[in-house]
Amino acid sequence: MEYLSLPPGSLTTSLAARAAGVAPATIRDWVRRGILTRSGGTPMRPIYRVSDVQAARHAAKPTRPGQRGA
Repeated sequence: MEYLSLPPGSLTTSLAARAAGVAPATIRDWVRRGILTRSGGTPMRPIYRVSDVQAARHAAKPTRPGQRGA
């Protein structure tokens, strides 16, 4: 279920993924890794700021041991 009305400048996980050109799982991974922070919502339905999503999209991503190269 999506929100009926979002605050201006806010995105759900699926909308944030679409805006950043990544999968929703990537948005959740960025949150887990501290690259992106939630700006509200609930634990099951977080909301993100558009500016934060764009900043995370262009941020340098820390690598992990054993990670495959692109």
